Amino acid sequence: MKKVFVTLLIAFVALNLAVAAGPIKLRLSEIHMDGYPTTLADREFARLVKERTQGRIEITVYANGVLNATEAEGIEALVLGALGFARVSAAPVAEFVPDLNAIQLPFLYKSADHMWAVLNGQIGQDMLKKIQSSGSGLIGLCWYDAGSRCYYLTKKATSPADLKGLKIRMQDNKMMVRMTELLGATSVTGIGSNEIYSSIMSGVIDGAENNWPTYDTKGDYKAAKYYILDYHTRVPEILLMSEASMKARKVSAADIEIIKQCAKETQEYEIAQWKAMEKKSEANVRAAGTTVVELTPAQLQLFQDAMKPLYAEYGAKYTSIIAAIAEVGKKF
Repeated sequence: MKKVFVTLLIAFVALNLAVAAGPIKLRLSEIHMDGYPTTLADREFARLVKERTQGRIEITVYANGVLNATEAEGIEALVLGALGFARVSAAPVAEFVPDLNAIQLPFLYKSADHMWAVLNGQIGQDMLKKIQSSGSGLIGLCWYDAGSRCYYLTKKATSPADLKGLKIRMQDNKMMVRMTELLGATSVTGIGSNEIYSSIMSGVIDGAENNWPTYDTKGDYKAAKYYILDYHTRVPEILLMSEASMKARKVSAADIEIIKQCAKETQEYEIAQWKAMEKKSEANVRAAGTTVVELTPAQLQLFQDAMKPLYAEYGAKYTSIIAAIAEVGKKF
């Protein structure tokens, strides 16, 4: 009985010491503004973690690029352990985990449903595991939606020939850079999404590429008034966690599992928010008088044909994954 009492006393003291020390406070970097689908999901994630850990862990979301101007900077901060979490595109993560390029090749998916069947299936879940086992110090928690990406320019374009000589801002990813070069344009990297508008207005670049909500909410449609519906890629977002930060803050294995579960629970929430904003943003942009360029099947085929060298250069090592993605696509 005495031994049991001592054990309970020790546990009680330890619990009170932990409470007295206060919660573990971590930061999450987000480049998008408040109200954006990923930012809403970030905040829901932070709420769930605090609730499920009974206040042991508090995550503060810093939106609008306050902590990191670019997603690449956010990833570097995660690697160094200077940041707890970051919501980023899969594109810059592929610079650390090249296998991710296999799921973001151009014209890879038939639809959003096709992509989600892949990401929620064996291929997508294996990719998250590869992030953690890559030695990068990054931990992939879950996927978020980011729709389709299209080029938007200061001039009309209906074929790759129309892109020749243009300077286009691209994500910090070598494969994406090569994709645009194959279309005859010059890729420009290192420009954060919050800097695209001013870069177009100052003539540093002639355009960029992204989804409807980003084109709308960043105000880029006011600078580059031609939105080309080529739908070249579907690049998912990833919520990342820093391995070094978790170790430094002594986050327990049990709480890390709670964090992972909370992240996965926010995925459907983000997808729903995304669908709603995508429709709203498209309506906003069209109403503003932007020229939305609808490509004919023959014109779209020109863009697709230009990507064949990219599949040879970047897809050669992933033929089995690409074939598996195509097989999933037969259902759609």
